[in-house]
Amino acid sequence: MAIEVSTHVHGAVAEVRFAKPPFNYACPELLRRIADALDRFDGEDAVRATVLVAEGKAFCAGADLAGDESIAGEAGMDAIGGLYVQAERLFRRVKPMVAAVQGAAIGAGLGLALAADFRVAGPAARLSSNFVRLGFHPGFGLTHTLPRLLGPQRAAWMMLSAERVKPDVALAWGLVDRLAQAGDERAVALAMAAEIAANAPLALKAVRATANAGLADAVAAAMRHEHAEQTALRPTADYAEGVASVFERREARWLGR
Repeated sequence: MAIEVSTHVHGAVAEVRFAKPPFNYACPELLRRIADALDRFDGEDAVRATVLVAEGKAFCAGADLAGDESIAGEAGMDAIGGLYVQAERLFRRVKPMVAAVQGAAIGAGLGLALAADFRVAGPAARLSSNFVRLGFHPGFGLTHTLPRLLGPQRAAWMMLSAERVKPDVALAWGLVDRLAQAGDERAVALAMAAEIAANAPLALKAVRATANAGLADAVAAAMRHEHAEQTALRPTADYAEGVASVFERREARWLGR
């Protein structure tokens, strides 16, 4: 599947746009290219904030279960480990970022959305930690970022129920920060980033560093634990059944082993 990551600068705001048709599934190479772009903008003084934008109907529908860097193959756990290496880079960036979530942000896609400082959601956005539907353990640092954002109770609900949270509920919970009409997600995210970028650059860096003190280290530790739990669940019959049920578009028949 072709991966495209392009960048555009709008005054003091840099836009990072990505596409991996048809559903923008996450893989190490996609995250590497996004992280490379953000690293570059961290080094450009003229840029004070960034916006993350996805092409297509989905923001990111989760980890790739079937592609060249699939988590479902023999090298699946290595692929997940590579994914988390790149994910950690996203959390270690310096400048504020707004994500425009125009569609599904599922599993690793939710993790990617939560790597941003702020999120704009369109009417088609659905946010879900769906790992238990796959017989799997949450990853991408969600066991840290969700409780940090929502509190332990709502985070536990999202991780244990796999509910697809709609935009109005997401806004009420604080999972997203602003709503946009269909097709306006990017524009609203750019405007939000411009509000940030209108302020003093050194102060922006200092305040973000204070607000996010210890976050990257905590997410990295969470991902190490998540990866260990995922490694333990990867060989189970329930994981195989969960993946099969997704591809076959049916309810899973859990075995408990």
